[in-house]
This record gives sequence, structure tokens and C-alpha cells, in this order.
Amino acid sequence: MLVLLPPSEGKAAGGSGAPLKPETLSLPGLAGARAAVLEELVELCVGDEFKAREVLGLSEGLRGEVAKNAELRTAVARPAGEIYTGVLYDALGLADLPEPAALAAERSLLVFSGLWGAVRVTDRIPSYRCSMGVKLPGLGALGAHWREPMASVLPEAAGDGLVLDLRSSAYASAWKPKGEVAGRTATVRVLHSQMVDGVEKRLVVSHFNKATKGRLVRDLLLAGAAPGSPAELVTALRDLGYAVEADVPAKPAKAWSLDVVVTRIH
Repeated sequence: MLVLLPPSEGKAAGGSGAPLKPETLSLPGLAGARAAVLEELVELCVGDEFKAREVLGLSEGLRGEVAKNAELRTAVARPAGEIYTGVLYDALGLADLPEPAALAAERSLLVFSGLWGAVRVTDRIPSYRCSMGVKLPGLGALGAHWREPMASVLPEAAGDGLVLDLRSSAYASAWKPKGEVAGRTATVRVLHSQMVDGVEKRLVVSHFNKATKGRLVRDLLLAGAAPGSPAELVTALRDLGYAVEADVPAKPAKAWSLDVVVTRIH
């Protein structure tokens, strides 16, 4: 099983250790595309701070992120699983997974990134700020920048098993599974069900959507679940107590869409 995750806007800083070694990152086929983004991002942030903030979509209160990006080549690098914070990662709780689940996380989780393309949770990276929605002056839209290298690298990373796609739309734009890989891909949407005047209403709530996805992945890891197909994933999630509704595609080379329906948000 390969689980595709979005990154978090907030990232842990500080710590001690060696700086980034790009050659050690997983998915070496992305090395050239990574180097191009890293070079332009550092150059942008070393220069005009106002322009950098404008390009990166940063407010005055986040001006420190520009200085952080300017020092990416020498900043302390830590495992990506420690760098990414926020609602999804808090719910996922990588730090306190027991060893079997932690090893499964190392094998199966892939975090998408505007800067790195995609990394494993064990890859050592510095804290940074660069979303997939950014348009760098030289490279243009990062979603488009990553499509070609991702198309050549990700099918191999997916292997022959299930692809569980939990990415947001901006990060999904960098790679869309095709062909037989798409046929064993499942995307998940979290819906909050509530009764309003006797009628059920279902809403997508961003914050709790992320939390539920984090808990869902954690529960799969703790259970040692290894679904090999979208249909097996539906069974595994239902066995774990989730209410799942599946939209089974009419054609075999299309991804499954799953709705996880919750009645409480927390």
C-alpha cells in the first residue's frame, strides 16, 4: 500500500544535525526537478524580501519564512515525519507508533511537496515554506513543473498494490495515477453527517477532514492492515469501525472514490 499525503503549512523548526543532503532523498528520479526548485527558491529569498513574500503568498507576519528559505542549503535537516506538523500529522501521531506500525509508515507513506516533489517520512529535510500552488518566476507553476518527473517516477513507487490518495487538490495536480495504477487507487473524502430539521445534511469540513484522514491512516497502520485493492480497503476500514460509502467506477482504469461519513467532528 502506498499512501499519498499532503504536507502541512506549519513545519517544525530548530533541532540539531547535519544540513540537507539532496542525494540521500528517496525517489532519486526527482533529483533534477528538486534541484531546479531549490535553486530558484533560495535565489528568490536571498534577494528582494517583498517580492519573495508576494510570490510565496506570505503575509507580513510570516516574513521570517523568507529568511528560512534563504538558508535551506545550510539549515538543519530532520526526518520529514518530524518536520511536518498540523492537524493531519497530529492525528497520525508518527512519533508514538509502535515499531511494527512505524516500519509500515516508513514503507508506505509518501508526502507531497512543492519543493521536494515527494518524500518518505524518513527523508531528512529542512523546514521550508513553498506550497504546490506557488508560481516561481523562472519555473512557473510548481504543479505543472512536477508532472513530467512524477509521471516517470511514481508508477514504480506505487508498485502493484493499493494507492490510497489523501492529497488536497493542489498536490493532486502534480501526479494523477493513470491506467492500471488508477484502477487500484482510492481517493477519500470525509463528510460530516448531521440532522437539520429532520433532514440529513452532509458537509465537508476542512479541519476535521484532515484530522479524520490522519486517524484513518494511523488506525490502518496499528491494525497491520495491508489492503491490496480499493475493495479490500473498504472492507478494512469498515472492520475498523468507519462508515464508508464507495463509488465504484464503471471502467477498470478509473480511481475509486470513497466517502468516510462521520457524525461527530473532533
